[in-house]
Amino acid sequence: MEKPAAKPRATARPKRDPERTKARILEAATDEFTKHGLGGARVDRIAKRAGTNERMLYYYFTSKDVLFLTVLENVYVNLAEAERALELGHLDPVEAVVRLVEFIWNYYIEHPEFINLINNENLHEGKFLKKSRRLAQLVSPVQANIRQILQRGQESGVFRGGIDPAEVYITLVALNYYYLSNRHTLSIVLARDLMSPVAKEVHLKHATEVVLNYLLKPKG
Repeated sequence: MEKPAAKPRATARPKRDPERTKARILEAATDEFTKHGLGGARVDRIAKRAGTNERMLYYYFTSKDVLFLTVLENVYVNLAEAERALELGHLDPVEAVVRLVEFIWNYYIEHPEFINLINNENLHEGKFLKKSRRLAQLVSPVQANIRQILQRGQESGVFRGGIDPAEVYITLVALNYYYLSNRHTLSIVLARDLMSPVAKEVHLKHATEVVLNYLLKPKG
């Protein structure tokens, strides 16, 4: 008498890893929003690239708008973490400013997605970041760093008084952000390759001098 065939063993279902899935969705969404903006981005492409489906995407992020805001917050998180790693507190105030200018410049070059995403958010008049409950805690460490550097520089007699840290922050960002966000049109208008190694070196030197000349206490 033949023995009954053994039943095939049930294949164990792979365990879900929500955090990993969310990370893949965020990575795919960052690329999609960077390339196509909020209006041109497609949820199906994001889900496909993340190796999931639209249902799971909406399960974690509820809507395309929420996903866009999360991506915006995430790029600020990355910037804040990189800025904190500088550890400027032990540096001479002038050297700290030089390092900060260099950091912002190099960070924008290495992370073009930051500029593209913020440009897109400005097209929407900042309406998504207005809804963020995390933005203040993400940006405040940068401003706190600037405030501390200015205070140390003023106490040592190197920097002049009456400087608004917020204006310094705007200047640091503007000098580098504008150059890179408008590099294509400016290269045409000025008839020079603004992304050549020489041009980038010249601009970084210029930006550093502009900031320091504003901060330094006049001699004599």
